[in-house]
Formats: sequence, structure tokens, C-alpha cells
Amino acid sequence: MIGGFAMILHGYTRGTMDVDLLVDPSEENLQKIKSALSRLPDNAAAELVETDVQNYQVVRVADVFVVDLLGKACGVVYADALPHVLRKTVEGVEIPYLDAQTLILTKETHRPKDRQDVLFLKHKLKQE
Repeated sequence: MIGGFAMILHGYTRGTMDVDLLVDPSEENLQKIKSALSRLPDNAAAELVETDVQNYQVVRVADVFVVDLLGKACGVVYADALPHVLRKTVEGVEIPYLDAQTLILTKETHRPKDRQDVLFLKHKLKQE
């Protein structure tokens, strides 16, 4: 997990409108993601094509909540991020999310909220 919910797991309270997932863009993995997301009530994942993450920067699955699938975030790909995954259990569910240093790399944008996220993460790293 990357994005706003990952920031929340790092202790930064801020709003977010979606769940951002950095994923392995292989067709086999997209089939697994599609199957998992098909449990959502509107079954918006039914429209996913196994090559979507390879072909588009962001693939949005707009169901009861919005899930954005990314094969790359600011140059960071799933395989490179995998060794930097932390895990937190919330209500019995294990949630993988990026460590602070790697999450910073996914936020090298011009968006004000990403700049604020980076400031928070850098401050957190100094405190550790």
C-alpha cells in the first residue's frame, strides 16, 4: 500500500479518497487482484483487463470505495519496493505498506499533499 492510507499507517493523520496499491503488473497477478476485488458489492473489478496496469499509469477501480492500481509510482516498481514492505495488523487483517524511505520515493511529485507527506516522513526518519 502506498498513498494516503500508507501515510496514516505511518502516523500522519490526513484525509484520502482512495486506496493506492503498488502492484506486480503481471497478468497472473492482475487476475488475482481482480478476483479479490470482485468481492466488493458493485463488482467494478469485472471491467479490469489483465494488461491494464501495464498499459496505464493508474487503473482506478471505483466500487463502494476507490482502489487505484499502479505498476509504478514515481519510478518505484513493485519488485524494487518489495524488500521495503512493513506490515501492520488492523482488526485482524495484515496490511502491507512501504517503509518511510521508500514511500518518500513514491511521492516525488508537484502535488502539495505529497510535499507535506514527504516533510512528515523525513521528520519521522530523523526521530528514529
